[in-house]
Amino acid sequence: MKYLVTGANGYMGSHVVKELLDHGHEVYAADVRYDSVDERAVCLQENIFSGEEDIFQKLKEPDICIHLAWRNGFVHNADSHILELPSHYLFVKNMIAGGCKHLVVMGSMHEIGYWEGAIDENTPANPKSLYGVAKNSLRQLSLEMAEKAGICLQWLRGFYILGDDLKNNSIFSKIIKADMEGKKTFPFTSGKNLYDFIKVSELAKQIVSVTEQTEVSGIINCCTGKPHSLAEEVESFIKEHNLQISLEYGAYPDRPYDSPGIWGDPTKINKILQKNEEE
Repeated sequence: MKYLVTGANGYMGSHVVKELLDHGHEVYAADVRYDSVDERAVCLQENIFSGEEDIFQKLKEPDICIHLAWRNGFVHNADSHILELPSHYLFVKNMIAGGCKHLVVMGSMHEIGYWEGAIDENTPANPKSLYGVAKNSLRQLSLEMAEKAGICLQWLRGFYILGDDLKNNSIFSKIIKADMEGKKTFPFTSGKNLYDFIKVSELAKQIVSVTEQTEVSGIINCCTGKPHSLAEEVESFIKEHNLQISLEYGAYPDRPYDSPGIWGDPTKINKILQKNEEE
């Protein structure tokens, strides 16, 4: 199949591009830089946010578009999330209007806001950050446009991602940097919150598996469905990487919009992965 991957040079994008190529697909990559993109991909110079109505044609009329592009994903209250939402809306709208029949868009657990327990496609969304508000709005708009156009739209809800730790701007990358700077302690929260952690390589496999079929669509959690405490995951990370740094528990308060425990219901992703294994 012919794929377009936006945000192809990003934290997730480079892994998704490689996974698609390893599966034998033809991949067109769109981003502002390409230093991390697999050289087997065709790098496009088109600005996906130009607002041009014929953007689908300019982006080589892909069979499937995976829209990962998003700025400041780790800065939850950056104004860019709201200011750039219209550009994402226009991109999705023009891709569908141009003839795209299969669109995959990356979402986030932060669309949900405060929730305790497992979340599925019917969990009510009440986001508490600009990032969550913007992603949730794009989800609502995209699903509505796709339904009207009668195309396949898969909204992939991401959770906590590990791996490629110096690229991801997460707490794990900050701990590595602090250790490299020779710091002995790292200011931390209580660490009691339970989250759904997934390695970026596994996430890329899940994303590609979802896009290779259309039977399961709509909101799909890309997750493990197994919650672990943040402290447990970070302590394990420190040990695994032989870091000489320890956590300073309670130095930061837990964020008021962070749930004590939130993870994905993996029913849909497990169904897709199981069918792939059988084939």
